Amino acid sequence: MAKPLLRKWLLVSVGILSVGLAAAGVFLPLLPTTPFLLLAAACFIRSSDRLYWWLTGHKWFGPYIRGYREHKAITTRARVVALLLLWATLGYAAIAVVNALAVRVLLSVVGVGVTLHLVRLKTLTPEMLSLERSTGGIERRRGQAEVSSDRESAASAGCAGRGD
Repeated sequence: MAKPLLRKWLLVSVGILSVGLAAAGVFLPLLPTTPFLLLAAACFIRSSDRLYWWLTGHKWFGPYIRGYREHKAITTRARVVALLLLWATLGYAAIAVVNALAVRVLLSVVGVGVTLHLVRLKTLTPEMLSLERSTGGIERRRGQAEVSSDRESAASAGCAGRGD
């Protein structure tokens, strides 16, 4: 009995920490927003239905998760802001903070990798957004049934958990 409760609280804790890191990632380009939100969603779906639905329905965080999960896409604005902040921060760090050539090269390699990833993602179009909005209401009304379906998928992958 104590083991499932410990697992639940550990998953909730990791999920909340991930949401915090994702929020910081909005302002700090070296912290990626979407992967932390996806991690939080994965933790919450295995531990707390309430937190999972809060996150996926959140005004700011929900679209990141849904756009990436459903379409592997981001908005043009998110891509431009992420690239500008990324290179501004990396440029500043390479010029004003770091003296070691190896670290400057590492920063450049990380920057190129993140840039390639962002450029390769699809652009979230108005059609994708309208499809999301039209199905979003249905998804929320289904609520528990969809969480159960997601859990069954997770169980077949060997990583099912327990909800609220």
